Amino acid sequence: MPKIKVTHIITGLDAGGAEMMLYRLLSATDSAAFTSEVISLTDLGPVGRRIEQLGIPVRALGMKRGIPSPSAFLRLVSWLRQSQPDVMQSWMYHADLIGGLAAYWAGRRNIVWNIRIAAVPRQNKLTMAIMRINAALSHWLPKRIVCVAEAAKQAHIGYGYDAKRMVVIPNGLDGEDFTAKVEDTAALRQQCGFSASDTVIGWVGRFHPDKGQDNFVKAAAIVVASHPGTKFVLVGRGCDARNARLRDWLAVRSLERHFVLLGERQDIPVCLAVMDVFCMPSSNEGFPNALAEAMAMGMPCVATTAGDAAILAGDAAVLVEPRDERALARGLMDVLSLSPEKRRQLGQRAKTRVLNEFSIARTERSFRTLYEDILMESRA
Repeated sequence: MPKIKVTHIITGLDAGGAEMMLYRLLSATDSAAFTSEVISLTDLGPVGRRIEQLGIPVRALGMKRGIPSPSAFLRLVSWLRQSQPDVMQSWMYHADLIGGLAAYWAGRRNIVWNIRIAAVPRQNKLTMAIMRINAALSHWLPKRIVCVAEAAKQAHIGYGYDAKRMVVIPNGLDGEDFTAKVEDTAALRQQCGFSASDTVIGWVGRFHPDKGQDNFVKAAAIVVASHPGTKFVLVGRGCDARNARLRDWLAVRSLERHFVLLGERQDIPVCLAVMDVFCMPSSNEGFPNALAEAMAMGMPCVATTAGDAAILAGDAAVLVEPRDERALARGLMDVLSLSPEKRRQLGQRAKTRVLNEFSIARTERSFRTLYEDILMESRA
């Protein structure tokens, strides 16, 4: 079979779950079987530069977030007419809409959408409106709609998406990406002011209502009441000292000396290695990438059942209901009460599960099969 040319269109290429999944997928893609290119609707971003280092061309349309640009849309149509991809794969709602319509206008019919979250926050009116438009278009525009999680599929069927076109392909990880040098971990613990005897609980996620930092802080206050020596660390865009709202949450509960706010960082494996226990307090997820990454690091994990967390974790993590700080605190204290060896065993079970069941090689095979099936159908 000749090489399959795939154009990936994504809203942006800042560090995030969808962006990193695209990078990992491209890293695992066989260049002998595929020719790939990436188009960002906005800017290049740090992930775009990493993709370029793979030898894959990346272009940025330069659209302003939330502001439609007819000229940028027409430029995208022109690019697609020139490149003539066999498959156009879009990532996230805005790219599904703009990329899907541009590909159709450019005469490319093998259109694949990608849904990354289980539910749209209702306060985000623009995204909600775009999702509703996509739901109507889903019955004729895309050939397939890839959902990152079963929870995302079911939620979007409820929104009105065409169930017959939907498939679930979970994210995948490469275990080699999730290691940290002992000296780097020790240096970051020292930078954070953690002693060798401190027990550290942490979470990695951008500051957002879906990510549950408020619930994490509430649960931390309960944990500290019975485990006063416990320390906490938050990593992610917006989780830094400039966030007045987050600082207020900590001040109200007198937790300032217990928390370190690291903000957005590129050395996520090192940040994870600093933690003794990983906690995912999310209220809304699709496939919970941060939980998968912590599991790949062999960490004992406590997580809510948001999205497909239960499918991902199986019996290899402590799971609690979302938006319940008391349940989250109880889960954390249950793990803190384990002996070091029992904690290590829980983390090892998590690592074995995620690397066996959710490898990037398996995800890449699923996408490859999907593209091949679409091309066979279009040629029939």
